Amino acid sequence: MSFQIRVATPADGAVIADIYAPYVEMLAVSFEQRAPSAKEMGRRIESVTETYPWLVAEVDGEIVAYAYGTRFRERWAYRFGVETAIYVAAHRQREGIGRRLYMALIRTLSTQGYTQALAAITLPNENSIDMHEAVGFQRAGVWRSVGYKGGEWRDVGLWQRPLALMEDVPDEPKPFPEVGLVLD
Repeated sequence: MSFQIRVATPADGAVIADIYAPYVEMLAVSFEQRAPSAKEMGRRIESVTETYPWLVAEVDGEIVAYAYGTRFRERWAYRFGVETAIYVAAHRQREGIGRRLYMALIRTLSTQGYTQALAAITLPNENSIDMHEAVGFQRAGVWRSVGYKGGEWRDVGLWQRPLALMEDVPDEPKPFPEVGLVLD
């Protein structure tokens, strides 16, 4: 199967919202209370793509997965860390699309000069853990009972992956448009 990876645009908000909605509405994977609208997803894409990438994978012109980077924490010293996430449409999981999309995100973030990718995974979630570990993330810790969803307290596992070598980074990470999408 062939597919294409490209930069997401705000116009992709409706399809991305459709992919994300089951993670919010039917699972405890996301801690959002309500699935965001297409307009809100478009706003989220637009609000960060000067700094962080949002990428989509398309099969025969249909968006089937998306991945993105976003600010890890607010304080200045954290500027070289980036939080990452990936969501794959249910009918396209376990086909290798997510892994290749996530690697494109990781290469892009590394080229920008980010040094650490960080992911927070609601536990249990073996599929997400497998995906993250397949692309080089390692378990870094657990926040116990920090989210309450679906009538239960949820733990959040923390995974971390080195990106660029710390001695090779610029004074600030490069803006996403300057670097662009890095596929290889």
